[in-house]
Amino acid sequence: MTVSRTICLGFIAVIAVGTILLMMPFSTSNGNWNDPIVAIFTSTSAVCVTGLAVVDTGTYFSFWGQLFIALLAQIGGLGYMTTTTFLILLIGRKFDMRQKIAIQQALDRPGMSGSTQVIRSIIATTLIFEITGVLLLLPAFVPEYGWNQGLWLAIFHSINAWNNAGFSLFPDNLVGYQTSFLVVFTMTFLIIFGGIGYQVILETYIWLRDRIFKKKATLVFSLDFKVATSTTLILLFIGTVAFFCIESRNPETLGSLNLHDQFLLAWFQSVTPRTAGFNTLDISKMTTAGLFITIAFMFIGASPGGTGGGMKTTTLRVLTSCTKTILQGKEEVLLYERKIAISLILKAVGVLIGSISTVILATILISLTDPKLDFIQILFEVVSAFATVGLSTGITGTVSTAAKLILIIIMYVGRVGVLLLMAAVLGDPKPTRIHYPEENLLVG
Repeated sequence: MTVSRTICLGFIAVIAVGTILLMMPFSTSNGNWNDPIVAIFTSTSAVCVTGLAVVDTGTYFSFWGQLFIALLAQIGGLGYMTTTTFLILLIGRKFDMRQKIAIQQALDRPGMSGSTQVIRSIIATTLIFEITGVLLLLPAFVPEYGWNQGLWLAIFHSINAWNNAGFSLFPDNLVGYQTSFLVVFTMTFLIIFGGIGYQVILETYIWLRDRIFKKKATLVFSLDFKVATSTTLILLFIGTVAFFCIESRNPETLGSLNLHDQFLLAWFQSVTPRTAGFNTLDISKMTTAGLFITIAFMFIGASPGGTGGGMKTTTLRVLTSCTKTILQGKEEVLLYERKIAISLILKAVGVLIGSISTVILATILISLTDPKLDFIQILFEVVSAFATVGLSTGITGTVSTAAKLILIIIMYVGRVGVLLLMAAVLGDPKPTRIHYPEENLLVG
């Protein structure tokens, strides 16, 4: 039982428990036993923080069912190892070297020191941001739904936004609040910080603390911080401009709104494909160009160490830096005056090839099971599932059972990661002393 297998089986165990809970009569609004396919699909979507739904979450599930979905999304966002380690700390037990290694691999950390402090800071950060989100959403929901329902709506949407899950209790997701600056600002605030990574938030906190208390020792931002923040800002800017330019002429999305609301929706649409899954406009009515841009943003995803999925922003920067290095005729890949190790480049290439292969295979299979669907709809749905986004053109509930099972598998693969899953299947690599001779090969 390797560490990678422990993590993969842990996610399966949580999905199984969630499926059982969502199948119970008290989880559905009509009091009947739930359909097993609906239960396992919803549980997988919640644990994998995807947000794809085959039923209307707000009307199909009872309060208990909605509560289970929120808890599953919370566990999925934190990660299996983070959640189990936190529970171990709560009961006062110490964890051994094996668990420290598991935390290191699950959080993609360079070392094992300070694992206890990292887990505590992650939990504290999560609670602070989610409670802040609840307080900000209350003025939007309470006047319309009352304190009880309004409070639950704020809690549910805050948890799902921070964990980039995308489940909503409204039939049209957040379309009814598309022009509400408070809702749009709060949701995008939670989505961005939830997906940017705990390391970035921690470094930002330390920097602000040193500035406020005027400490002489200045914090040197890590390469992770520089790459994650700069890439995120660039993608947000490009996405907002691209969606505004493309969809502002589409009367079914942005074309019928005023300039202020168009920019507000374009901003939200540039944030949500980064594995969040909420939508303030009808995705099925977007132009083909808008859908392809959304697919590209979904595939890129969030940053490592956060609650989002996708290929990750750091992977994108490593690959683009490799391309820049080749075009300039250089031999060393540099990022912010730092040399990128060959092992990281190989990992980035592996993530890219594995992700593309998974998406292509799933698209082909669903094209065979549901041949009547348009190609763009299938590709959109597959990338949304693999990148744990949750956006949909509206076909999730209408696809065949076989297609739903394929999407379940893809959501799981996207959450645990292609490389981690392959390591779980193949086992740890065996060391070797054999080194083969080098030879040139024509490429490109």
